[in-house]
Amino acid sequence: MELAFTPEEEAFRAEVRAFVAGALPPPLADKARDGRHFSMPEVMEWHRILHAKGWAAPHWPEAHGGPGFTATQQFIFKEEMEAAGAPSLSPFGLVMVGPLLQRFGTDAQKARFLPTILSGEEVWCQGYSEPNAGSDLASLRCEARDAGDHFVVTGQKTWTTYAQYADWIFCLVRTSNEGKKQAGISFLLIDLDSPGVDVKPFETLGNTPAFCDTYFEGVKVPKENLLGPLNGGWTLAKALLGHERTLVSAVGATARTLRSARRIAAHTTGEDGRPLLEDPHWEGRIARLEARLRAHRMTVYRALAEQQKGKHPGPETSILKLVGSELVQRADELSMELMGHNALSWHNPPGVVPPYEENVGPQFAYNRATTIYAGSNEIQKNIIAKLILGLPKA
Repeated sequence: MELAFTPEEEAFRAEVRAFVAGALPPPLADKARDGRHFSMPEVMEWHRILHAKGWAAPHWPEAHGGPGFTATQQFIFKEEMEAAGAPSLSPFGLVMVGPLLQRFGTDAQKARFLPTILSGEEVWCQGYSEPNAGSDLASLRCEARDAGDHFVVTGQKTWTTYAQYADWIFCLVRTSNEGKKQAGISFLLIDLDSPGVDVKPFETLGNTPAFCDTYFEGVKVPKENLLGPLNGGWTLAKALLGHERTLVSAVGATARTLRSARRIAAHTTGEDGRPLLEDPHWEGRIARLEARLRAHRMTVYRALAEQQKGKHPGPETSILKLVGSELVQRADELSMELMGHNALSWHNPPGVVPPYEENVGPQFAYNRATTIYAGSNEIQKNIIAKLILGLPKA
């Protein structure tokens, strides 16, 4: 498929490219060039820069403070950000709860939360999974008891990414035990500064402090922080997971990893003394993944174009999540193979390995979870079989 852009769209591309080149602070630009990991404070620094430009939420409509980009402009914007290696903004406010507030929130909720999500003044995290409710999310037990003008929340959430930096958490909580499990779930917005909240980060295998356990012990949550109807949270959860699965399509992450793989192959020599990039075996493996990524990218942008027209994410996002999560893992595995034994020591002091290799090991370890979170890939296959292919249950 050949894509042709109008002169106006090419001018927009040049504007985005020039802006990123001029606006990305030098320390972040150095990391972007080498494909290194960005800390959460660095991500929020870039968030504030994009917000000042009006580009923090390219997919938001103008009515809610977004730039009102067309689907093609969104395509170009994402492509240029990926090409520059710029930090990816935290998705929990901008991509997940923000669109839900726009769709299901009251006027008061929109006025209270959307501006601070957009500006980055308030950071959000997600409270879905629990120790015994991951892929089977409907089995969650974190309870919100009705106490008149407020709820009292007690329970635990896990895998709450970067909760230690967050101001607010959106949570699925159990408000009823009657009927089907899905029917007794509500969607609450909880201030993490509330008494009774305890956030405990834990280190991952990849040596990142990304995840936390978050505990709620008798936490009071005002009734006005209920998003959507009481016991209607499952509908919101499915809508949000559609946005998240589009995000987990991992186009940008895979593109960055493959660029890194090419650099590693260019600087690593084989037994014949020539760079691995000149070996047809390695060049072919990289090229095949690049071809798969190109096809996957086109499918993702088709889905985004449909969302731009007002269509909410549907079961097709399971395909994006399934393919994208496996593709980014294949790219990680290729980088590890190219590095050989050097890939196993990712706790090296600075300078031991080139900057573009520093994150290969941690990233490989971290991304083993992509086929699990946002609904495991086994769950995605069931969704595809039932809701897209129309196959009956076995």
